[in-house]
Amino acid sequence: MNIEPQQTEKAKMVIRTADVWGRPVRYADYHPESAGQTLLLFNGIGANIESAERFITSFENVRVIIFDAPGVGGTPTPTLPYRLSHVADMAASLLNQLDIYDVHVFGVSWGGGAAQQFAHMYGNRVLSLTLAATAAGAIMIPGSPKTLLKMVTPKRHSDPTFMIQNALTLYGGTVAVQEELMREFSEALDHGTPVGYMYQLSAIVGWTSWHYLPKLKMPALVLMGEDDPIVPIANGRILASRLDRGKLEVMPCGHLFMVTMPVETAQRVERFIFEPH
Repeated sequence: MNIEPQQTEKAKMVIRTADVWGRPVRYADYHPESAGQTLLLFNGIGANIESAERFITSFENVRVIIFDAPGVGGTPTPTLPYRLSHVADMAASLLNQLDIYDVHVFGVSWGGGAAQQFAHMYGNRVLSLTLAATAAGAIMIPGSPKTLLKMVTPKRHSDPTFMIQNALTLYGGTVAVQEELMREFSEALDHGTPVGYMYQLSAIVGWTSWHYLPKLKMPALVLMGEDDPIVPIANGRILASRLDRGKLEVMPCGHLFMVTMPVETAQRVERFIFEPH
């Protein structure tokens, strides 16, 4: 008698709200039954939890914790501007509430800065660090002026038509011919308030990780898009050279490879997490 193997139900991303310092923080917990490690994910500017769902749910053996930054998605806009150190402290407090200590850390674009700051402040909790499409802050080699002008407007996230029409200029790679994917990505976003977006921009003004990158001793993977108009690949070379155990890999895409190549990117990060170091 042939018995077909039972299909294990795929894990779902569960969204909840935590109380951090008396204020609500919206977070998600994706927890496959087979998960042997936990990944803390810092998302890009203006991007809420849902925008990373395809990437998050592509992990097979890794638990993923992600939260909306202040003023983004379901986390309220604070009264005053904040710095990346505040975001790192918020993440640590959330992990404490979830009884999670050791984590692997992933940060993309703006979130790459927050990930570096977390690794600097809480290095004893970080098992590995993956930095995607990001830079070392103030000393970064900038993208094209045309792209950066479009970057600073909240319309990049609040207007789906603007995003689709300017996809190639903004993100490079293959996004311009993936209109349906870009429309889905844009519709998944819930960016919070314009003030929240500006607070995210102000959080990185003058910030740099240049001075402490060599002090980060955990294994570090730097992923960069080969056609990224926002964060040119040279920034990845700088990060990898400054990190004590950094290595650079190039993805065949633009800035949004986490969106356009979610499975491939998640698989690469997962392999890195479980590699012997």
